[in-house]
Amino acid sequence: MECRRASENTWEQVDLIVTPTAGTIYRIDEVEADPVGLNSNLGYYTNFMNLLDLCAVAVPAGFQQDGLPFGLTLVGRAFADAALLALAERLQRAAGLPVGATGHPLPAAGGGFGSAAGVVPIAVCGAHLSGLPLNPQLTERGAWLMQQTRTSAGYRLYALAGGPPQRPGLVRDAGGAAIDVEVWAMPREQVGGFLQLIPAPLGLGKVELEDGRWVSGFICEPCAIAGAEEVTRWGGWRDYLASRRG
Repeated sequence: MECRRASENTWEQVDLIVTPTAGTIYRIDEVEADPVGLNSNLGYYTNFMNLLDLCAVAVPAGFQQDGLPFGLTLVGRAFADAALLALAERLQRAAGLPVGATGHPLPAAGGGFGSAAGVVPIAVCGAHLSGLPLNPQLTERGAWLMQQTRTSAGYRLYALAGGPPQRPGLVRDAGGAAIDVEVWAMPREQVGGFLQLIPAPLGLGKVELEDGRWVSGFICEPCAIAGAEEVTRWGGWRDYLASRRG
């Protein structure tokens, strides 16, 4: 318990920890000659997880020069399973490895990145960005930052009236530009409660990212931008806020 308390501050500074799954691989005859000692070595990167009440997932990561397999372990706080699984899926697909020793490719992902792990990717563009006032509405529901990216070049951003905190409105427009966003992975069971917190004229719809993917994200009713200041030229809400402070 003392070690667990001492480690908790670490999670205020990092989102996850990446380690090798095993530091080395032994031959069967080596393990038979010294089963206790070698198995202790194999658990070097995993023994602490239960003691510190953490969760983790091992991911295939390719092969070493000697032809033996190598794996990575993603470690997170307790109950961060869904977020870790979403990232693990992306890593395994990026590696292009088959399913174990079968030689068969991984099955199709289905409904987009993160869908197989019970999370919904949600693109945020304003007060829910990391470090801004409404970001706790995401983190308190177990959401995890998956990606910092931009929309496709077809959106306009407006500073809406009201607040605090002030919020932007993202509107799709063929004559617009790419806007900075963050994509957060939220557990599916938390999405309904999160929706209840979103006031009109904002809502969740589909947002196109710069790589062509469509994800759920914040959009604004076009009627709300009448008289609102357009801030598209800043390329994102953070830069707009910085310009006001300057």
